[in-house]
Amino acid sequence: MADRGVSAPSLPDDWPDRPDPILALNRMGSFDWDLDTGLTQMDAQALALFDLRPDEFDDHVETLATRLHPPDIPRLDEVVGRALKEGGENYGAYFRIRRRDGSLRWTHTQGYLRRDDTGRARRIIGIVRDATQELRDSRARSEQAARDSARRRQADVAQTTMAALAHARTVQDVIDVLRESEGLTRMGAASLVMGLVEGGRIRLVAEGPTGDFIPGTQITGIDEPYPMSDAVRTLSPQFIESPGEFAARYPILWPHLSHLRITSAAYLPLVAQARPIGGIGLLYGDRHGFTAEERDILVALGSTIAQSLQRAMLYEQESDLAQELQQAMLPRSLPRVPDADVAVRYRAAVLGGSPGRNIGGDWYDLIPLPGGRVGAVVGDVQGHDTQAAAVMGQLRIVLRAYAAEGHTPATVVARASVFLHELDTHRFATCLYAELDPATGVVQFVRAGHVDPLVRHADGGCRRVPVEGGLPLGLSALFDSLEYPVQTLELDPGQTLVLCTDGLVEQPGLDPDDGMRGLAEQVAAGPEDVDDLADRLIARAAARDAADDVALLLLRRRARPRGAGGRLRAHVAPGDPEALREARHMVRAAVRAWGARDRADEIELVTDELITNALMHTEGAAVLTLRSFPGPDRRLRTEVEDSSSALPRRREAGASGVSGRGLLLVDRLADVWGVEARGGGKVVWCEFAVPGDEGP
Repeated sequence: MADRGVSAPSLPDDWPDRPDPILALNRMGSFDWDLDTGLTQMDAQALALFDLRPDEFDDHVETLATRLHPPDIPRLDEVVGRALKEGGENYGAYFRIRRRDGSLRWTHTQGYLRRDDTGRARRIIGIVRDATQELRDSRARSEQAARDSARRRQADVAQTTMAALAHARTVQDVIDVLRESEGLTRMGAASLVMGLVEGGRIRLVAEGPTGDFIPGTQITGIDEPYPMSDAVRTLSPQFIESPGEFAARYPILWPHLSHLRITSAAYLPLVAQARPIGGIGLLYGDRHGFTAEERDILVALGSTIAQSLQRAMLYEQESDLAQELQQAMLPRSLPRVPDADVAVRYRAAVLGGSPGRNIGGDWYDLIPLPGGRVGAVVGDVQGHDTQAAAVMGQLRIVLRAYAAEGHTPATVVARASVFLHELDTHRFATCLYAELDPATGVVQFVRAGHVDPLVRHADGGCRRVPVEGGLPLGLSALFDSLEYPVQTLELDPGQTLVLCTDGLVEQPGLDPDDGMRGLAEQVAAGPEDVDDLADRLIARAAARDAADDVALLLLRRRARPRGAGGRLRAHVAPGDPEALREARHMVRAAVRAWGARDRADEIELVTDELITNALMHTEGAAVLTLRSFPGPDRRLRTEVEDSSSALPRRREAGASGVSGRGLLLVDRLADVWGVEARGGGKVVWCEFAVPGDEGP
């Protein structure tokens, strides 16, 4: 054994004639070994260490060897021989001496080699001392250091696990932290099992690392003879320190665990706010028993797990409530749209903190309108909280009501803006409203600070539709800028209208235009079926963990059967030239879509005349309705309804008159026309025969 003792004081050359009293005071013996003669002189203290009387020692080293513990002799010879051979000046070693009573005492020797001028060792002088207590203390320190190291290691693992649990948001997150390779298994646990208290029973939710549940233990009663049940029922940890104790205390469970070679186990109650919410069991295969420090660490760890579980359970409850609130604000079902396929999707934001932050103000809606038309809307209320969702719900209902009343798209959006401003929530919202007649494909867009729509063509291409817009809802009313331009588009059979919120487009560090181009590429490369396409687009947002919620509405126009009829309606308010222009555009697009291109100019001119008469000679708005009647004798019918009961009459305009020619024009161009009383007003109608069967 290498030298680990203290260095002996230097010895005079004429030693041992004058032995140093300091050695005796320090209970050290000395020796002088003449290598030429092999004789050794030892003082009284040295002889006492070897348990020899002066008359028992004959100055020969061999006599001392009889006192040495036999296994130590070769090692001691090797230490001395190496010092002699390698030219060393000293050596040191520990060895054991067997005393008269048979006990072994550790002894340490330190030898100094004296060499002549040629370097040959001629003499060894040195000391010996009792090292039993020294080594005992050293061993105790080593054992304590090992225990301290193990405790620090366990504490470090516990702290690491606690830190990981601090980031767990769901119950599954907690389970994953406990079961992963850097978790509790680093504390020496061969396996773990965890259960939650539900309705007076314990339901196992995790077992690892194998993942195999023991039959019959998935759900157990709190009063059943199982260690986890005992821990939950008594609110006290159950420490099992040996296989025999495990088998004796829990004979029903032990046979199912014997193959795991369990040597000890710790079952901890998971208590939150003085109420048991579950339990966890740690099974060990390399230890017997638990020290007080280990028990304290495990109890503290159980407390942390319980707090994390309670936090996760509350988070999931709040998250479920938030999702239910969000879903309650969205339409439960969508109306059937003739001649169109519709798909809608919503995805909540992925944000940290309270689950309420994951609630957004994005929404979609599909509003049935008279004449087979439909209003499609997507919008986004500012913010991510329950108030944003509540405002969204109110705004969605109000916008639906305004649309159902028959207002023009621009009026619907303007009134919704006023409503939001009057709510005094200090919130604004963006919105894209599209009114579509599936029969003709005519779409009227109004955009309030929202992202533009996309149109996917039947051949798979996709383009962005730039729509001139106004201020977001709420802001336009605040700044008295309620005029929203209306843009019209014809959606051909096979084309798909894509409306979405900015959560599907905008990404941190990405230009919005680049985001729109990327979305268009995704739509173009996606499947034709609207449900499959919607799933793919939402999956795109999920793949990048979109930090904003997403609302998506897809509407694909199907081809109408040849010769099928149709119906369109528009409201034209007095003093609204934009509405009159849009009505003319609608008539032109509808006539072409219904296969009456040859008479398009006549129908548009007559319709414009009827609307103008209604606005000039009555009070209130004019309601325009276009109908297409299929069959061998196809015809188109135009109706203009107003609130006046006074019937129109023909009169001569005279050579210089500016009025009186309207009905003459209607009479000349229409195949047949007439007037019908309707409620508090009337309807002036006219029909046009459409030769052939040129349906789209």
